Amino acid sequence: IKLEMPTVNLDREVTVLATIPEVVVALDSCAMTWQKLISTALEAELTKVTQGNGPLAEVDFWRERNDTLSALTEQTKLPKVQKVLEILQEAESEHIGELQLVLSDLRKYQVEALDNVKFLSTLERHLKNLAYGTEFKVVLDTIPSLMNGLRMVWTISRHYNNDERMAPLMERIAWEISARVYKAVDLHTLFKEDRAAAKEKIAEAKSTLEQWKKCYFAVRAQIEAAGGEQHWEFDRKSLFEKTDYMATVCQDLYDILQVIIEEFHNIFGPELKVVTGDPKRVDDLVRGVNGLTSPMEELTFDPFSISSARDWKLIMAEFKEEVENVKQIFVQNLKDPPLCKNHPPVAGAIYWSRSLFYRIKHPIIRFQEVEELLASERGKEVKQIYLRVAKRMKEYEDQKYNQWRDGTEQILPLLLKNTLLTSSVTEEPVTRKKSVRFTVNFSPILQEIIIETKYMEQLGFPVPGLARHVALQEDRYFRYTNGLKNMLDCYHKLMATLNEAETKLLDDHIKELWRVFKSGHRRLNWNSVGIGDFIVQCTQAIRKFESLVHQIHNNSEDISNKLLFIESTNLFKFPLIKNGDELPQVKEFFEYIKCERAKDVAHMVREYTAISQLLIKVEGRVANTNSGKSPKLTSYYAYWENRIYQVLTQLIVKNLQAFNAAVLANVPLLQTEAILSVPEIILQPNASEIDKMTAQCIRDCVEVTKHFVRWMHGTCIGCPPQHVKQDEVITFSFYSDISQNPLIIEEAVLITQNVHKLLASLSKYLNQWKRYHPLWKLDKDVVMERLATEKPACITFDEELQFYMKVAQEVTQQPLIKDEQFIRLQLAPLACAVQENARGWVVSLGKLLNESAREELFRLEEKIQVGVFSS
Repeated sequence: IKLEMPTVNLDREVTVLATIPEVVVALDSCAMTWQKLISTALEAELTKVTQGNGPLAEVDFWRERNDTLSALTEQTKLPKVQKVLEILQEAESEHIGELQLVLSDLRKYQVEALDNVKFLSTLERHLKNLAYGTEFKVVLDTIPSLMNGLRMVWTISRHYNNDERMAPLMERIAWEISARVYKAVDLHTLFKEDRAAAKEKIAEAKSTLEQWKKCYFAVRAQIEAAGGEQHWEFDRKSLFEKTDYMATVCQDLYDILQVIIEEFHNIFGPELKVVTGDPKRVDDLVRGVNGLTSPMEELTFDPFSISSARDWKLIMAEFKEEVENVKQIFVQNLKDPPLCKNHPPVAGAIYWSRSLFYRIKHPIIRFQEVEELLASERGKEVKQIYLRVAKRMKEYEDQKYNQWRDGTEQILPLLLKNTLLTSSVTEEPVTRKKSVRFTVNFSPILQEIIIETKYMEQLGFPVPGLARHVALQEDRYFRYTNGLKNMLDCYHKLMATLNEAETKLLDDHIKELWRVFKSGHRRLNWNSVGIGDFIVQCTQAIRKFESLVHQIHNNSEDISNKLLFIESTNLFKFPLIKNGDELPQVKEFFEYIKCERAKDVAHMVREYTAISQLLIKVEGRVANTNSGKSPKLTSYYAYWENRIYQVLTQLIVKNLQAFNAAVLANVPLLQTEAILSVPEIILQPNASEIDKMTAQCIRDCVEVTKHFVRWMHGTCIGCPPQHVKQDEVITFSFYSDISQNPLIIEEAVLITQNVHKLLASLSKYLNQWKRYHPLWKLDKDVVMERLATEKPACITFDEELQFYMKVAQEVTQQPLIKDEQFIRLQLAPLACAVQENARGWVVSLGKLLNESAREELFRLEEKIQVGVFSS
C-alpha cells in the first residue's frame, strides 16, 4: 500500500502555503485519498482471521499485521506527508480532522500489533519446539518454559492480559500438543515397532499431556500467589477435555504394552522352552499373545476422539478378556517352576530340578518298602521310567554345573584383574574436565559368581578354589565397592558445581586429584592389597579439593553480591516531594540527581575496588601468591572483567530505560514557569536550556563508567593513568566500550527526543495566550495620543475600559498549572504579567478620560461665566 504524494510545490513556508487556495484544494484532495486508502487498509486488516489451528499461526498473524501497518505508518512519518498535515492544519481544512482520526487509529493498531509481536516472539522458540521438536523429550522440556513465558506475557503485555486474547492462544497450544501425540501414536504401526521403544513413546506421550495440565495449574498458583488483579482462569473444558481423554487412552496403550512385554514375552522366552521341554507349545502361546493387538491395529475409528470413547472402551474390554484366556491356558498347560527368591540362574535351575526329583523319588521309596510292587512287571516298568527321568535330571544338573564351573574358571581370573576404576581420561589434553567420569569397575558377573559359588556349595558341588576364596571375601568387596562409589559420587557432585572459568582456574588441582586417582584405573585391581589405603588417599584428596572449591565459591558469591549492588544502583534519584510541597525547579531537579549520583558512584567504586582484593584472596588459595597478576588466574581475571562489563552495561541500560519511563509517565517531577518576555511568551528556563540539562544528565549517567578503571592485561590490577602528551592524561575505563553500545546510544537518543517533543508540546500550549498579544504589542502612548486627538465620546471610553477589565478578569479564570508527562508548567507569572498589562491600559484610559472631562468642565465653566457677564 503506497500513499500517493501531492504534485504541488511545497518548498515554501507552511503559513504561506496555507493561504494559497489552489495548494489547499490539491492537498485536501490528497488528504481525502489518504484517508480512504488507510481506512480501507485498516478495515481489511481488522477483518482478517488467523489461518491454522496451532499457536505459531497466531504469531504469524500478528507479524503480518505488524509488517503491513508498520509500512503504512512509516509512510505517514515522511517529511512531505507531515508538511501536508501541517498546511491543512494551518488552513483549518474541514478534512484534516477526519484524516487525523484515521491516522490515530492506524497508530493505535500498529502499536498493538508491534507489542503483540514483541511478546509473542519471546514464545516463538518454545512454540516451534512444540510443533517441530524431534522427540517428546523436547516437548516435555519445552512446556514448563513455555508456560513461564505465557505468565510473563500475561503479567506484562498490554493486550494479552485478558481472556479474550489469552484463552484462544492457550486453546491453540492445547491443540498443538494433542496433534503431536496424535501424529506420533499411530495404532496401525505402534505394535509392530520395537516394544520397549513403543512403551517408552507412549509413556512420554502421556507425560506430555499431563505436563500441559500440571504446568497450567502451577503457573495459575504462581499468579494467584502474586496477588494481581487479573486471574489466570480459563475454560478448562476447552483446554483439557481433549488432552485428558488422550492421556487415558495413552494409559490404556501403556497397560497393553506392559502386559505384552512384562507379563507374557518375558515369561514365554527361551528359558521357558528349556525348562518345560515343550518349545512348540511356548511358540503357540507367543503367537496368541501377538494376536491380542490385532483388533487395535485394524481400528476404523479415531481412538483419541472423545466421540469414539464408547468404541474404545469396548476394544479395551475385549483385550482384557483375551489376556485372561491366555493366562488360563498357561496355568492349565504349562507349570512354570519359578526360581526361589534371590536364587542365581544356574543354582536356581538346579534347585528346581532337584525339587522335581525329590517329588518323584518319594513314591519310589514308598514302593521299595513293599518289594512285591517293584518285583512285578508293572513295578519294573515304573522303576525304569523313574530311572530314566532321574538320569535326565542328573544329566541336566551335571550339564548346568559343568558349564558354570568351566565358565567361572575361565572368566574369574580375568575379572579379578580388572582395575578398580574406569575413566574417560586419555593421554591427550582434556579441554573439558567436567565431562570426565570415573566409575567403579566391579563387574556384575563377579557378583553373580560369588552368589552362585555359595549356593553350589550348599548343593554339594565342588567349587573352584579361586571362586571359594572370592566368595569368602564378599564382605570386603562390598566395603570396597561402597567406599569407591561414595568417593566418586562426592567427586562428581563437586565437579558439577564448577563453571568453565573455575574449571580452568583449578586445572592444576584437578590434575593433582587425577594423579591420586591414577593408580585406581592403571595399576590397582581386585587382587591388590592396597585398596583400602587407596580409598583413604582419594577421600582425603577430594576433601582437600572440596575445601578449596568452597573457599572459591564463597569469594565468587561475595563478588557477585558486589556486582549485584552495582547493577541495581539507581543513578536517577529524584527529590522526595511531600504533600503540599512545591516541585523543584529544573536546575534544582538536575542538581539533586547529580549530587545523589555522586554519592552512589563513590559507594559503587568502593565495591568495585574490593573485587580485586577478593580475587587476590582466590590467587592466594590457588597459586599461593598475592600479586594480583598470577598467570594461573589469567582466564579467571578475564571472566570476572567480562562479568563487570556486562553488569555496567546493564546498569546504564536499565537506568536510562527507567528515566525514559519517568519522562513519559504522567507524574510531574519538576516545574518550570511561563513568563512574558516582550514581545514573546517563553519558558523559564527556556526549552533549549532544559534540553541541554537533560542531555548533560544523560551524559553524566553514561560517564559514571569512567570511574571504573580497567585492569591491566592478565591481572586484576587497575591500569595507571597514561601520559600521552605533556598535559594530556588518559585513564583506561569501561566508558570507551560502554559508551559505544548501540542500545545505550539508542536509549539516550530516545530520551532526548521525548523531552524535546514534550517541550514543543508545552510551547504549543502557550500559543493560546498569544490572543492577549495586543496588550503589550501596541504602544500605549501612541494610542492615547490618537484617542486624545479624536476626542471620542464617553461611551467609547466605557467600551474600552470594559474590554480591558474583562481581559483582566478572564485571565484570573485560566488554569494556572499545566501538568504534562514529567513537567509541571506554572502559568501564574504569565497570568500576572497579562493582568498587569491590562490594568496598565485601564489606568492610561482612565487618565485620558479624566483629562478630557476636566477640559470639558473648564470649557463649560467658561461658557457659564461668559453668559452671566452678558446678562
